[in-house]
Amino acid sequence: MGLIILRNDQIAQCFPTIWGKISVNPTYWTESFVAVRPSDDVSRPHLAGGPGSPLQTVDRALEILSSFDELRTDWGVSELARSFGLSVSTAQRLLASLSIRGFLYCDPVTRRYRLGPAVWRMASLWERTGGLAALCYGHIRDVAHATGANCIVAVPDGAYLRCVASSDGNTGPMRAQSSEGELYPAHAGATSRAYFAFLSTHERRDILAALPLAKYSRHTLTDVTRIEAEFDVTVEQGWAFSNGEFDASTQALAVPVMAHNRPVGSLSLGQRKTPGSTDLMQHLPLLLDTARELGNSLSSRRPRHA
Repeated sequence: MGLIILRNDQIAQCFPTIWGKISVNPTYWTESFVAVRPSDDVSRPHLAGGPGSPLQTVDRALEILSSFDELRTDWGVSELARSFGLSVSTAQRLLASLSIRGFLYCDPVTRRYRLGPAVWRMASLWERTGGLAALCYGHIRDVAHATGANCIVAVPDGAYLRCVASSDGNTGPMRAQSSEGELYPAHAGATSRAYFAFLSTHERRDILAALPLAKYSRHTLTDVTRIEAEFDVTVEQGWAFSNGEFDASTQALAVPVMAHNRPVGSLSLGQRKTPGSTDLMQHLPLLLDTARELGNSLSSRRPRHA
C-alpha cells in the first residue's frame, strides 16, 4: 500500500496536537514516526523499532537460525510460518534472504531450508580466532585460582578432545609445554571420558573402532569392553576421574559440558602426582557448577515460537 501524503495545513487540521509539537520542534515528526499507512490506526503511529522495523526483521532472522538443532535440521516455508506466527510471504522472504547470504541452503528437490556454509565458516572463524577460548577463560581462571589446580576446557576433534583454553593454578603448569592444543584420545583419561561417555552407544563404538587404542601407561585401558564399562560408570555418576591413564605422572577430575542436553566438551581439573597433591574430588561441586555455567554460555537463546 502507498503512504498517505498530508500537507502541513492538513496535518494542522487533522492532528492539532502533533502539529503544535512540530511547530516547536521540526524534527519531532521524523524522530517519532516511521510512516502513516492507510491501514494504520493514526492514534497509535509506528514507533521506530516497532513491528515491521529493520530491528524486528533482524531478530526474526536470528530466531530462525537459532531454531536449528539435532532434532530440527530443516524448515519448510509454510511450516516455519505457522511455528513463528508469520505470514507465508514473510517467512518466504526471510528464508530467501538468509539463503542468498549463505546462512541457509534450499534443497532444490524438497524446497526445504537447512543451515548453509556461512554458518560453518563463521563458527570455524569464531573458534580459530580465540572466541571460544575467550568465552571460557574467565570461568576456568576462577576455578584454577580457587583450587590451585590446572583447569582446562576441551572440545571434540574427531576421536580426540582438544584443549582450547587452560589456566594454571598456584602449583604451576602440569607440563613444560602449554596444554592448549593438546589432544586427549577417547579411551584414555578423564578429560576425554567425561565427553565421550555421554554420546550414544552407537557413536562411541564408531569412534573406538576407528581409533588406535594406544597404551600410554600401565593404567591405560585398551579393551573395548572395559572402556565401555568405564563410560557407563561415568554416565551414572556424572563425572570421570583418572590416575595416570594418559600421562603416568598426572591425575585429573573431569565433568561434561552440556548444551541443549548434549555434550559439547569437558571441563577438567588436573595436577601432577606428588606427596602433597590435593584431593581433587573435594572440588567436584565447583567443577559441576562451572560446567553448567559454561553450558549456559554456549547455549544460544531458544526461539520463542520453535
